[in-house]
Amino acid sequence: MPDPSPTIRERRIAIELRRLREQTGLTLDQAAERLKWSRATLGRMETAVRRIKPVELQRLLNTYKVDGRRRADLVELARGARERGWWHRYTDTLPAAYATYIALEAEARSLRCYDALVVHGLLQTEDYAREVIRAGLMQLAPDSEVERRVEVRLNRQVLLAERKPPLELWCVIDENVLRRMIGGADVMRAQYARLAELAELPNVTLQVLPHDVGAHPGAAGTFAILEFPERYMPEVGYIEAFNSALYLEDDADVHAYSLVFNRLVAEAIGIDESAAVLRRLAASQP
Repeated sequence: MPDPSPTIRERRIAIELRRLREQTGLTLDQAAERLKWSRATLGRMETAVRRIKPVELQRLLNTYKVDGRRRADLVELARGARERGWWHRYTDTLPAAYATYIALEAEARSLRCYDALVVHGLLQTEDYAREVIRAGLMQLAPDSEVERRVEVRLNRQVLLAERKPPLELWCVIDENVLRRMIGGADVMRAQYARLAELAELPNVTLQVLPHDVGAHPGAAGTFAILEFPERYMPEVGYIEAFNSALYLEDDADVHAYSLVFNRLVAEAIGIDESAAVLRRLAASQP
């Protein structure tokens, strides 16, 4: 199947190349003539319809007289779009939208999220993940497929402790998530303990949004905001649906969700109190 993971990065490169051409004062026809390419070829590059090869990128940057930090940043962004991650060995079974998200998550510097239904995948225990994945696949998939999905989910979690630098995660967890009994008391006890343990990491911030806040701006559902280290890779919003996902790249849309997240942070209980709640839940399970 085609590799879906570079899509957003390639669109960012295309946008920057189009902006560079315009800043140089060249029309599409003029730039194509200088490069000795067809107008259609350059047009497809500027709309991310056609993947840009490294040698082609260098020619474009030379034509637009781009050097220094700006050139290095674009070359690095393009390199990230081409690299294959560990998840590529699972792309025969992973939905394209999920593979794209994993690729973005792996490159992100920070992730802010609100979880309204289940514990975030980066925070799940193996048993909890297995129950959620089996239910999500509606028990129609063979056990081998469920186990492959569990393996993918556990591999994602290396971002929190093993990657250098680790992912900065700030998660607001709805109280409904903590009260929903998934897999039985033993599974939930281990999940609460895992959350309490992860909350001690310096790069992980967990807050609980209690029932008594009533209506709140996150009532529409789970979402995440990913921030990247590259200069030309802006924040991306992610909204997951049953069989698809919505990626928000427009600055205004991402900003709106950032405001929603900030409101949820303000309405959730404090970080220390949230950690205490998680410890009490782990201790209270029979």
